[in-house]
Amino acid sequence: MPANQFIDRWRNSAAAERANYALFLSELCDYLEVPRPEPAVADVSQNNYVFERPVTFRHPTGLSSTGFIDLYKRGHFVLEAKQGSEATEPSLLFDMPHRRGTAIRGTTGWDQAMLRARNQAEQYAKALPAAEGWPPFLIVADVGYSIELFADFSGTGKAYVPFPDSLTHRIPLESLAATLIRDRLRAIWLDPLSLDLWVVDPDRRQVKVAIPDGHTVTWQANHEIPLRMFDGESCVRVDEIFRY
Repeated sequence: MPANQFIDRWRNSAAAERANYALFLSELCDYLEVPRPEPAVADVSQNNYVFERPVTFRHPTGLSSTGFIDLYKRGHFVLEAKQGSEATEPSLLFDMPHRRGTAIRGTTGWDQAMLRARNQAEQYAKALPAAEGWPPFLIVADVGYSIELFADFSGTGKAYVPFPDSLTHRIPLESLAATLIRDRLRAIWLDPLSLDLWVVDPDRRQVKVAIPDGHTVTWQANHEIPLRMFDGESCVRVDEIFRY
């Protein structure tokens, strides 16, 4: 599917997440020239690339509940989909009410909703069976409007940060026409570790981290990698990475 055709088809969609998200993501796959998600099967452990992948949340009370990942690809990403809407022009005449969806785009409420969606995606990743490991990417999509990327190549799930940085991790719909963006998303679908900014050396028990300014910093055992380099506020210990 040509970029302009995909973008034109989706730019006016709004406020109908459940109705639109699976079709949007399927057509995004067509545009990226990657396989579409597979049909789900009864054995959940075999649902490696599906919509609505169930996960079980274990609560401190001993109870459990089930959540559903909007789109999951094992070893690649957890994707949480939302759909906001545009602000409507005021009218002096009687007008039918408009659905707002997740939030009005371009507002503080929308920014907060996207942050909640990112945190929700991380909770889904945390709830995955240990045998499946932590996916390197979290993706938050506002259907027909934007895609946000967060990455953690440490394999611990403790350092999902904006990817490639806090200024360009949010991809507007129109930017999908750029070859660089298309190739980046294709890599996430096909070979996410090719985008790894963290080189883990288990023999030397050290981690080399490529930071946004282009430099590489080496962290060794007993060191803590400060995530503020990626606009975070916490750290991940090198020893924690090698504990698994």
